Amino acid sequence: MSELSDLYQEVILDHNKKPRNFRKLEDANRCAEGFNPLCGDQIQLYLKLDGGVIRDIGFQGSGCAISRASASLMTSALKGKSAQEASELYARFHRLVTSGAETDAEALGKLAVFSGVREFPARVKCASLAWHTLHAALEGKQKKATTE
Repeated sequence: MSELSDLYQEVILDHNKKPRNFRKLEDANRCAEGFNPLCGDQIQLYLKLDGGVIRDIGFQGSGCAISRASASLMTSALKGKSAQEASELYARFHRLVTSGAETDAEALGKLAVFSGVREFPARVKCASLAWHTLHAALEGKQKKATTE
């Protein structure tokens, strides 16, 4: 395994073991649920939007290491971002894990650790669950988001 792969694995394991923003926001004004039927991952995402900006974000749920790490890294990356910036980051992340087309790792920051996931199609759904749930929360959808 290359040094870069080792580093990526270390970041994913760290965020799985000690997920950031793993909590329910009592004052959330946007919430969404997500489910990955393939792996059984479940997530509840809580947003506090103020003036179109994500002032706070949290999540709860259960799932595999990739799913939890993705939610943890996503919530860390989105605090203070506008809803528009969050949507743009969602698109970049989706391109990264599905096609590898995203070449600007700097724009993704630590989220670039998921670049190798595209080689394991079943794991793409694990990595993208939190992002699909974010999309539903930003749109105010009451329907459960899925990776299907």
